[in-house]
This record gives sequence, structure tokens and C-alpha cells, in this order.
Amino acid sequence: MANSIYQINKGINKPVEFKGLKAQYIWYLGGGLVSLLVLFAILYIAGVHIFFCLAIIFSFGAGLFMFVYKLSRTHGEHGLMKKLARKAVPRVVKSYSIQKLKKALLK
Repeated sequence: MANSIYQINKGINKPVEFKGLKAQYIWYLGGGLVSLLVLFAILYIAGVHIFFCLAIIFSFGAGLFMFVYKLSRTHGEHGLMKKLARKAVPRVVKSYSIQKLKKALLK
């Protein structure tokens, strides 16, 4: 069996990229694969037939790969974090004058 050598492409001021995945999406894929391994162990210990376990794990795994690669392709290195941060910004900031604020507090 030949030794496999995987290239991790990283230039100066460029994100880590592995097989098309950029930055934090590598960690998301790794976490998803670990959770699939745990799911397989739970199903196998529970007594579910091995072919049924494999069918579930392979289908969820394919969905996981497609989802993470889609996120990496559409949002890029920091795009998903920016999208989540944008949801935390309030749409409207209300400003009251001093008199209205005093009336509101006295009520």
C-alpha cells in the first residue's frame, strides 16, 4: 500500500485550505464525522442491523459533505461568521428625549 501525502495549501495571508474546504469548515466537517461515528456506535450497540446502520451513516455522511462544501463555497472564509453576526445587530435603536423618558419611568 502506497503512502498517501495530503497537501495543505497555505500561502502568506491566505486561509488554510484542504481539498476545497476553507478555514473553519474543516473543523465543521471533522466534528460532523465524529458525530456520525458516535451515531453508528449507538445504533450498532442498540442492535440495529449492520446494513441499516451503514445505510443511515452513509446517507447522513453524504448530506454532511454536501452541506459543508456548500457552506464553504457560498460563504467563504469569514462569511458564515459575518452572517451570524449580522443577525445579532438590532434593526432599530429607539431614542427618547429626557421628558418622554421621565414620563415613561414615572408611569
